[in-house]
Amino acid sequence: MKNFKGLHPHILVVGDLMIDHYLWGSCERISPEAPVQVVDIAKETTVLGGAGNVVNNLVSLGAKVSVSSVIGDDDIGVELVGMLKKIGVDVANIKIEHGRKTSKKSRVIASSQQILRYDKESKEQISKILADDIVSSLQDIICNYDAVILSDYGKGVLSDELCQGIIKLCSKNSVKVLVDPKGSDYSKYKGAYLLTPNKKEAMIATKIEIKDKISLELALLKLKGECGLSISMITLSEDGIATYENEMKIFPTVAKEVFDVTGAGDTVIASIAYALSAGENIDKAASFANLAAGVVVGKIGSATVTLDEIEEYEATLHKSTSDAHIKSFDEIKAVVERYRKNGKKVVFTNGCFDILHVGHVKYLQEAKSFGDVLIVGLNSDASVKRLKGESRPINIAEDRAYLLAALEAVDFVVPFEDDTPYELIKMVSPDILVKGGDYKGKDVVGAEFSGELKLVDFVDGKSTTITIQKIQQN
Repeated sequence: MKNFKGLHPHILVVGDLMIDHYLWGSCERISPEAPVQVVDIAKETTVLGGAGNVVNNLVSLGAKVSVSSVIGDDDIGVELVGMLKKIGVDVANIKIEHGRKTSKKSRVIASSQQILRYDKESKEQISKILADDIVSSLQDIICNYDAVILSDYGKGVLSDELCQGIIKLCSKNSVKVLVDPKGSDYSKYKGAYLLTPNKKEAMIATKIEIKDKISLELALLKLKGECGLSISMITLSEDGIATYENEMKIFPTVAKEVFDVTGAGDTVIASIAYALSAGENIDKAASFANLAAGVVVGKIGSATVTLDEIEEYEATLHKSTSDAHIKSFDEIKAVVERYRKNGKKVVFTNGCFDILHVGHVKYLQEAKSFGDVLIVGLNSDASVKRLKGESRPINIAEDRAYLLAALEAVDFVVPFEDDTPYELIKMVSPDILVKGGDYKGKDVVGAEFSGELKLVDFVDGKSTTITIQKIQQN
């Protein structure tokens, strides 16, 4: 995955805003009044839903976000705008329609299972006057955006007039429009950069039964031609994402566990828009979106994803590069905090690891077996020279770190400049500190900051010094 840290593309989201309301509880009996479950509610939560979930995902990824929509003049609308402002979203282009009911979906969750949902909302299309007003207000600022997302939940905001007005405006100003469509008639999205229908939606819209790669390609081509798209796309749930630019490509899914697919489509379109706005091509954007979706379907409820979560998830799939596993002091501090929050046991060890050999690998594998996450502190070149002499290290720190980070047993590598990793261990405060068996009976630096000290015996006859001696003898 490309390092997106520090990139904050400006993305406009236009669509149906709503509040997702969750009632969390447990169920232990059936009502005596009717054959229904009685849920004992323990807590209530509210999050942005609909197009608001797209917004949440973009903000979570680090994008700068503006929103354009139509809501009602009611308490739910006031609450919704307040929620958007709280996360730093520009709400200047949200319009009020008197008499309209702002959408709110309430879900009852019992023992991690959704058992009921009830909605309060208006579904009527907005007036042409309101649509023209929104487009007019974007005339002078459309070039400020790196991309525009039309998030259609079928609640009436994305009328034909509004969709075409925005698409034509964006086309004139070379701004990509990405659409999460709704319904069976996609003509109102004509001229967009791409659409993101799922397999079922695509079959309804194209009237093509997608049952193999041939029919999938036909559906992609029909969408591309009839809607005048730059790129045609269909999301395939557990089978990944299919695209057609100049040829059909399928990007396999990377989800490990699926708890809830609520909002996964929002995550996909947000991730694709973010990656494209950050300079990636559609292939890289689709792969990035698959990783993001893999994270959110492992959560319950409409969920968001961060760049850190995607990076860590990619690492568990062994698809990331070594660079992603080499961290600075500040970065590893944040990583440890995230793992601790999730109840993971952190293991730490350190060394020079000058010429990587089987003794190192077996030592690190045993160290990893003591917990969930293995962090390796690596002596810098200057530090190695002070400890081992002027002829060392043989390999520079950058190379040593890269090789260590490529090992399956090693989760993260953190280079340090001092002779000892005292400050690093103090900051990490590992659950388990691992050192070589030669430290038996000796004081171990940083042990006071660790939950437990474990000593691991080295493999006889395997060391960097012995390796160097053999090379010199030859």
